[in-house]
Amino acid sequence: MAHIDYYFATISPFTYLSGTRPAEIAEKHGASITYKPLDIMGLFARTGGTPPKDRHPNRQEYRLQDMARRAKVVGVPLNLKPMFWPTNAAPSAYAIIAAQNTGGDVAALVHAFGKACWTDERDISQDDVVRDCLEAAGFDPALADKDMLTSADTFAKNLEDAVSAGAFGAPFLITDGGERFWGEDRIDDLDAHLAGKI
Repeated sequence: MAHIDYYFATISPFTYLSGTRPAEIAEKHGASITYKPLDIMGLFARTGGTPPKDRHPNRQEYRLQDMARRAKVVGVPLNLKPMFWPTNAAPSAYAIIAAQNTGGDVAALVHAFGKACWTDERDISQDDVVRDCLEAAGFDPALADKDMLTSADTFAKNLEDAVSAGAFGAPFLITDGGERFWGEDRIDDLDAHLAGKI
């Protein structure tokens, strides 16, 4: 069975635009998937990236154009400049880690956090928002408070794993064979790879 490590950030617009497609592709090909939320700013700092606010204006303008186009391509609403961005991604990441440890629809939870940030103008660092997203995805809202030390350790380890595996942005999908796919617009390439086409 093929396996996919899915490195992402809950505050990443391109993670939000990825929706549940990574999980759908994994299921289509009988692959397992491990969700690895991480500190995207930490990943940028470790791998030569620059936070969006510090990028040259040309890059900032292109990013917004690209986000708007990709939102239309995938058919989801997107606020290019949400009220609560950037925000502390750790609480939402901890909830995803705790949820993954219990089973259930983790893809729906990842998408719920993205939607909350990039469409619903909600601050995903806040406890009530974390609980609402857990509940919306079919999880017990109390997971927001479960195993926080373990989740914090896993969150930190995910960053180390990402750097070691060759990731440098989000979303970043890596197969057990070491094939790397960066960006929402490369998810179809992952599909083709798992199908043996590329």
